[in-house]
Amino acid sequence: MIQIEKIIRDLHLVRKKSPLIHNITNFVVMNNTANAILAVGASPVMAHSSDEVAAMAAIASSLVINIGTLEAAWVESMLIAGKTALENSVPVIFDPVGAGATPYRSEISREIIEVCKPSIIRGNASEIMALDDRNACTKGVDSVHSSDAALEAAKALALQSGAVVVVSGARDYITDGNRVETVDNGNPMMSRVTGMGCTATAIVATFAAINRDYLEAATHGMYIMGITGEIAALMSKGNGSLQMNFLDVLFNLGEDEIKKNIKL
Repeated sequence: MIQIEKIIRDLHLVRKKSPLIHNITNFVVMNNTANAILAVGASPVMAHSSDEVAAMAAIASSLVINIGTLEAAWVESMLIAGKTALENSVPVIFDPVGAGATPYRSEISREIIEVCKPSIIRGNASEIMALDDRNACTKGVDSVHSSDAALEAAKALALQSGAVVVVSGARDYITDGNRVETVDNGNPMMSRVTGMGCTATAIVATFAAINRDYLEAATHGMYIMGITGEIAALMSKGNGSLQMNFLDVLFNLGEDEIKKNIKL
């Protein structure tokens, strides 16, 4: 059962330890996710070259693999980094952006899951359903299904892969295949900012770096993401100002704001 005190504890630990989060992510969101990792209190590094990813993954506190802008050279780096992280007990957090949109994305997603054995997989409903071999389609990188529709697929994927699976949506679901947690914080405006899902993955990675109960870590990260977005949206006139306000709220988020806004 999720406890507010444990969420606050983990946020304090992230800020105290400033874990190194190694990101192999996409061109669209690099700046967004790096700034979000800094705002929450961790330290980002964006290293993609196959010549250095093994060395970087070995010293990181967690590894994010995000296939948003996918191409062959990056896949090689992802697999090298993922195997190195696995060998060094570094948690791998996988974001299968656009899985189900093309056969290539689905194929590479399955290969990454098989080879890198991620601790956490975070995606939207259509991506998660596609990885469970359900008849799901993805509109580019956007979901055409609700998170509610993907819960059973998420459970099946978790049991099959051994990963905690996070389904983002109006209600977020986090499951290890048996236990299920939900997060209802957030705001619809967040879906109008590109890369918010990728930012959620990066924030989850910061919590996985300091809490090896990955169901708990993923849920805590999604609560911080949702609470931050909810507060920021109230301050924003549109999606442009939401991006700026999101980082400011995340940087300043404290115990009082969490207790006041959390929806348990």
